[in-house]
Amino acid sequence: MKYIVAALITISFLSCKNEPKTNSEEKKVEQTEVLQAGKDSLIYPEEKHFKAIRQVTFGGDNAEAYWSFDDKQLVFQSNNANWDVGCDQMFLMNANETFTDSIAPPMLSTGKGRTTCAYFLPDNKHIIYASTHLKQDECPDTPLRKNGKYIWPIYDSYDIFVADLEGNIVKQLTNEVGYDAEPTVSPKGDKIVFTSTRSGDLELYTMNIDGSDVKQITNELGYDGGAFFSPDGTKLIFRSSRPKTERDIKEYKDLLAEGLVEPTEMELYICNADGSDLRQLTDLGNANWSPFFHPSGEKVLFSSNFEAERGFPFNLYLIDLDGKNLERVTHGETFDAFPVFSNDGKHLAFSSNRNNGGGRDTNLFIAEWQD
Repeated sequence: MKYIVAALITISFLSCKNEPKTNSEEKKVEQTEVLQAGKDSLIYPEEKHFKAIRQVTFGGDNAEAYWSFDDKQLVFQSNNANWDVGCDQMFLMNANETFTDSIAPPMLSTGKGRTTCAYFLPDNKHIIYASTHLKQDECPDTPLRKNGKYIWPIYDSYDIFVADLEGNIVKQLTNEVGYDAEPTVSPKGDKIVFTSTRSGDLELYTMNIDGSDVKQITNELGYDGGAFFSPDGTKLIFRSSRPKTERDIKEYKDLLAEGLVEPTEMELYICNADGSDLRQLTDLGNANWSPFFHPSGEKVLFSSNFEAERGFPFNLYLIDLDGKNLERVTHGETFDAFPVFSNDGKHLAFSSNRNNGGGRDTNLFIAEWQD
């Protein structure tokens, strides 16, 4: 879910089409120039975990880039108007590619409705993603504030689909009434975790790759979402905004009844893949979210604004599974989030406002990681 790219930091967040073949030579030239001009200048001096870095996109809001199991490709969402989309759609890229406004990657979603949270399946030939296209062709409205507070819409028209790399939907995995979205796949290749309102609250569920054997993982009041499996598939890390006071509980329930949530206070939680041994990992305040396991399985990389006084910046932090040894990884003044390690642990894809000329664009970056 990418709404936070635009508003949380207060700086604002067709059929399948193929990349124009006539631009292949132009693309090679532009990519080479980008790599030579921007590689190491994009790394701030304190960012010791980045050995090298390159910028992948140059316009719009681009986020949630997830690697194929063989690390050769990524799927990500973008609302770049120059790519002929009105709101977030899913795009495919090779791991070494770079795109500009004039060169769009292949679109894997239908181009209808709004999409979110695509993820590769183990065969590297299919992806899953959530979409609202069954309800309407147009982009749904995206309210970002209510009573002066920042909110996320929870579209009850979201369902989870399987598509091939030509953009053809081959299966629908969910068809319950309400929100079904935010799916990710276990590195073991056997399970999908996702968020759903089918119980009346925003809870985590798991299912088999084919959509069978759905099991509820969390059952406490509050928004549980953005979950990822550990490298060995035995644990889940996720974000949660769990109201405690009577006032907060009422506000949460009232917003949810309208298909909305307020995500400005979230902490990270960790549990076993079956929901057992649930515990809170962070207690930092503000918004702690978009967690992803370090390749070792012993740390979690996440985005937070807990050090911010005005809602931003958001930076990336590492923390041990026992909640100790918190380490700041990025040192930007605006927005760094959605960190995702490649399966071999050598690279990190993330979204950032760096190098956008002071504008509102959120772009994808791929860094060569070093511990």
